[in-house]
Amino acid sequence: MKEQVNLENPLLQEWSGPYGGVPDFAKYKISDFKPAIEIAIQEKLDEIDAVANNPENPTFENTITALELSGEKLNKIYAVYGIYRSNLSSPEFNVVDTEMSPKLAEISDKLYQNEKLFERIDVLYKSENKNLNNEQKRLLWVYYSDFVKEGAKLNKEDKSKIAKINQELAGLFTLFSQKLLAEENDQYLELKTETDFDGLPEEFKNAAIAEAKERKLNILGCIGNTRSSIEPFLTFSNQRNLREKAFDIFIKRGDNKNENDTNETLVSILKLRAEKAKILGFNNFAEWSLSDKMAKDPQKTLDLMHSVWKPAVDKVKNDVAAMQQMVDREGGNFKIQPWDYRFYAEKVRKEKYDLDQNEIKQYLQLENLRESMFWTAGELFDLGFKQLFDVPIYHEDVRVWEVNNKNTGEPIGLWYFDPYARIGKRSGAWMNSHRDQQKINGKTLPIVSNNCNFIKGNSDEPTLISWDDATTLFHEFGHALHGLCSNVTYPSLSGTSVARDYVEFPSQLLEHWLATPEVLNRFALHYKTNEPLSQSLVERIGKAANFNEGFATVETISSSFVDMKLHLTTETIDPHNFEKKVLAEINMPTEIVMRHRIPQFAHIFSSDGYAAGYYSYLWADVINADAYEAFLEANGPFDKVISKHLYDTVLSVGNTIDNETMYENFRGHAPQSDALMRARNFPVES
Repeated sequence: MKEQVNLENPLLQEWSGPYGGVPDFAKYKISDFKPAIEIAIQEKLDEIDAVANNPENPTFENTITALELSGEKLNKIYAVYGIYRSNLSSPEFNVVDTEMSPKLAEISDKLYQNEKLFERIDVLYKSENKNLNNEQKRLLWVYYSDFVKEGAKLNKEDKSKIAKINQELAGLFTLFSQKLLAEENDQYLELKTETDFDGLPEEFKNAAIAEAKERKLNILGCIGNTRSSIEPFLTFSNQRNLREKAFDIFIKRGDNKNENDTNETLVSILKLRAEKAKILGFNNFAEWSLSDKMAKDPQKTLDLMHSVWKPAVDKVKNDVAAMQQMVDREGGNFKIQPWDYRFYAEKVRKEKYDLDQNEIKQYLQLENLRESMFWTAGELFDLGFKQLFDVPIYHEDVRVWEVNNKNTGEPIGLWYFDPYARIGKRSGAWMNSHRDQQKINGKTLPIVSNNCNFIKGNSDEPTLISWDDATTLFHEFGHALHGLCSNVTYPSLSGTSVARDYVEFPSQLLEHWLATPEVLNRFALHYKTNEPLSQSLVERIGKAANFNEGFATVETISSSFVDMKLHLTTETIDPHNFEKKVLAEINMPTEIVMRHRIPQFAHIFSSDGYAAGYYSYLWADVINADAYEAFLEANGPFDKVISKHLYDTVLSVGNTIDNETMYENFRGHAPQSDALMRARNFPVES
């Protein structure tokens, strides 16, 4: 009977085709997920038990390697499941997701709480291991550390409590994500008259009209409740009352006292995390979470935030003063508010630097920028890209490329690109690894994807994106390159499996190449004339590179402060009061709000991924600023020696080396925070 189910359910079938097999999206149905997941879970648990109950003495091969090879079927199903969850969500899928999330979480508990299995790992960890190479020693350390962190040394009663908490958390993460996505899908700003479009760029106006038609609304246009739609509207709309409405629906996502309000859900998550940390022997969740990160100590992250906070706030004060002067000159009888900030920042940019975001945008065609990323990867890391047309895709917007060594033509992986916003797709931009690179039994090629929420242009026009969106595009491609360039033996050490506060380093580093003259002159071509950016405009972009850096820093670090404080406390909080209290403590400028208010902070409430870890962006920015100076100290951004050294010591080695050691292998010294202050044009203390 089991064999029959395997044959009939496409999710349980092997991936077929070239490149070691690819998912066959044309065959999958939502109704396939539950039975496939249940069978694959049992198969993985059976494999784990077989390792734990092996009568032979533990060896690296019969314990660690065997664990690395377990659950292959479930890994493939989960890759497809994750795509549906993030890119193709629907009420039908949400029913399955709600039921399956706790069951999937339960696997980890059954792994980490398997006493016989931990005994084998413990024996191996405490032995001399003279015959193991460095990668194998690292992997053994990772397994041992993960088991201990997840409670392998607890008594039976406490293990049971941890398992119950983890399953409850999995359900709450799913609930939070579903509520937030519903808020983004269901809410929008109506544009009812021609005046409502005043100030909007032509392509953005067309997108708003198309959005209203797609939603079958009897109005001229609408602005979707996602960052990629709201932020351009706040930047360019001349209608202050509409800017306030747009700002309001965006910052109140999950906070509307309706069926999709997330406050009760997130409070439950925080309570369970604090309880879990206590059982595991930590004072709070932040201490538990950072125990295996580069930062180690929560206070260390707070110190870093404070060191950058004051110069950033001072910069904001100066910028706001310039904006207020403009408001007063124009006869506006109001004080700059958060819904005014982007609008007047753009006006000041034009006045101060003769730089118009709309002017730049005419040169930022999505397809050209994609090509510019390919070219950059080719120049730095000898990568080539060949588009494939015979690989199954899950939506018509998705395209696929073979990534290869451009010198030999040897394939190294696949890159899926899903660039456009749509209903059922979560907001933001992200990279996914659908299959990790490994070499246990021959070469397994990685499959990665980049997912964005750009507003699609008309069918007869290219999609134009903002400078910020172009930066995001390079950022996420940096994550993809980290996964694609991996060259390790074991999947658990592959690609982006490094510590959370190190994983943002390669992605933030790649952002620098967007602004290089080599990229701009080749690929920033006007969408009508195909003319490149003028030298004058390139120079003005360079001069304005640090403009509004205070805003971006304050917006992000305020969220980092709140995240860390949330997870340092063990008391039950009221989200509104807590947010207000923390922001008051750090003297948050009233003209700016957190990048992610608590009720919509998906980074920390849709999973444990960035919980007590949003500081990672700032932490990695210190590393990335210091690393980029290595190129500037040599022959510039495309220095072949430095880029090869970066590939050899960072991109290709996954998590096979301690992350601090890995960085020092690249740079020759520990990261220096002065580089970040220089990069942001903040004063450097002597």
